[in-house]
Amino acid sequence: MAEGDNKSSNVIAQETAQLEEQLQAWGEVILAGDRVLRWEKPWFPGALVGATTVIFLLVYYLDPSVLTGLSCTVMLLCLADYLVPTLAPRVFGSNKWTTEQQQRFHEICGNLVKSQKRVVGWWKRLCALKEEKPKMYFASVISSLLAVAWIGQQVHNLFLTYLTVSFLLLLPGLNQHGIISKYAGMAKREINKLLKQKEKKNE
Repeated sequence: MAEGDNKSSNVIAQETAQLEEQLQAWGEVILAGDRVLRWEKPWFPGALVGATTVIFLLVYYLDPSVLTGLSCTVMLLCLADYLVPTLAPRVFGSNKWTTEQQQRFHEICGNLVKSQKRVVGWWKRLCALKEEKPKMYFASVISSLLAVAWIGQQVHNLFLTYLTVSFLLLLPGLNQHGIISKYAGMAKREINKLLKQKEKKNE
């Protein structure tokens, strides 16, 4: 068991080092984005929601086709991939890279690798469920897809995408400031109260 944990840790460390090397040119931009996503300043959440709202209002106003939207998105990604490594050192100053920044960059890369491992693990568990319990797999997948299809039918797809993107952008800050754990704890306590009341009524 210990050997397996050591191998897993070594693999994560190796993949983290590789990711750090690949993203080194984006280091300052990633750190700046991390500060915004973790709400280091109180106005960052409003700025995130405001920027997201402006972008989606622009998309709603222009109403591009799927092909046009996809082409523009890929074009912006290509421009960013070309310009960011060139402009980032001039904007942020590569000589200002500190040990604390390097440590935070290492933590971010490690978290990205671990998140990737979790997604792969969930996919493997889903595949294992398909092999071991096909009926449960079929029922779970079909019911989940029907629920998503119903939500998509009730809510405008662009508005639904806006809500999803806004939530994902706010999620790191909500987690960092303990808001999620706070309300999750409140919900858990309320559920426990309801269960206890139900048990008393049954008695």
